[in-house]
Amino acid sequence: MSLPLPWLTPDQPLPAPQQAWGDHSPAPGLLAAGGALSVPWLLQAYRQGTFPWFSEGQPILWWCPQPRMVLPVAQFRLHRSLRKTLQRFRATPGCEVRVDSDFSAVIQACASTPRAGQGGGTWIVAEMVAAYEALHAAGHAHSVETWVDGRLVGGLYCVALGRAVFGESMFAHVTDASKIALAALVAIARRGGVQLIDCQQNTRHLASLGAHEVPRAQFLQHVAAASAKPALHWRFESRDWAAVLGAAGQAASGP
Repeated sequence: MSLPLPWLTPDQPLPAPQQAWGDHSPAPGLLAAGGALSVPWLLQAYRQGTFPWFSEGQPILWWCPQPRMVLPVAQFRLHRSLRKTLQRFRATPGCEVRVDSDFSAVIQACASTPRAGQGGGTWIVAEMVAAYEALHAAGHAHSVETWVDGRLVGGLYCVALGRAVFGESMFAHVTDASKIALAALVAIARRGGVQLIDCQQNTRHLASLGAHEVPRAQFLQHVAAASAKPALHWRFESRDWAAVLGAAGQAASGP
């Protein structure tokens, strides 16, 4: 039987993540409702491994799942087909990866691009868009973008505290554009000494790329240590592809 859900005012701190509802509750991983989506609130939440996730018409809901899905950057699985896509992208004039070039366009595209299983709604509601744009302006949210001939065709956005990186959402308007952005994020992470990228929830797609679940306690230990390190330098250069393509032979698998 789950404990009553805490309803927070904007001046209350979040409960400890270990108080999140368990497997037999109506919503495993749910920690609290209410509070605020201000930059200080979001920073407090991410430092304790908690993130907001709610739909239109719902209150702000805070989550800390057990276990936690993470992508160890050293275990990123570059399938042969994606390797060929990256090599072709890298060699084609007009194809480039940009970082923080148009964060607003990326999060708006993540909110509006249809995806399987999402139906007609999205959890990236207008309130969330405004909150993460403010977090970006404060230097804690970043976009990795796939551009072709001057057009944004895919990308992702994430939150970063020191060397702790929390993946949020991605989109693609052409085939594999979001995978290219994810591979670029892995390259940035490898260059900066980032060990894990938080994926929040378990999906088959993420598992196929090398992500797996870890106990929440292990994840929280990682966040505490990684977030205390100096901030990652958010940039991407063409030579950074070597961090993925050069190291991928050992992890490559499947057609």
